[in-house]
Amino acid sequence: MTSGPAAYSTRRALDESDLAACFQVRKDVFVGEQQVPEEIEYDSHDASAVHVLAVAEDGSALGTGRLLHGADALDRTGGDLTVGSLGRLAVTREARGLGVGAALVRAVEEEARALGLAAVDLHAQTHALGFYERLGYVAYGPEFPDAGMPHRAMRRSL
Repeated sequence: MTSGPAAYSTRRALDESDLAACFQVRKDVFVGEQQVPEEIEYDSHDASAVHVLAVAEDGSALGTGRLLHGADALDRTGGDLTVGSLGRLAVTREARGLGVGAALVRAVEEEARALGLAAVDLHAQTHALGFYERLGYVAYGPEFPDAGMPHRAMRRSL
């Protein structure tokens, strides 16, 4: 059994403090744990993306994700402006197994609905395919490398 915070909430990152927390979770998980080079973890899309944050009752950051939409998402959605792109989903080691990842995916989907999007695409690390499938995402296309790890494209209609 995973121990960790008993209660948490998700919210759209609205200020610099929230964004800093999002970026720190990504640094801990992707750069620290998965050895993704820091120079490719952060990109120009971060400035216009919708970021979501999961926080424990004590205010500590437990996870994050981001939604690209409009022109920023076109290269990931096959040029479809009605589809957003979920990415950079990361949950801290101590919060894994508590449902934080699923709550963050649902929070991104709510942000996508609020923007009038019809679907959400994502590029899943292949070890996480089952997680996204349980949330209603369907894989399509061939496996491809991203940051040195195998991925598959997935989509869920909203």
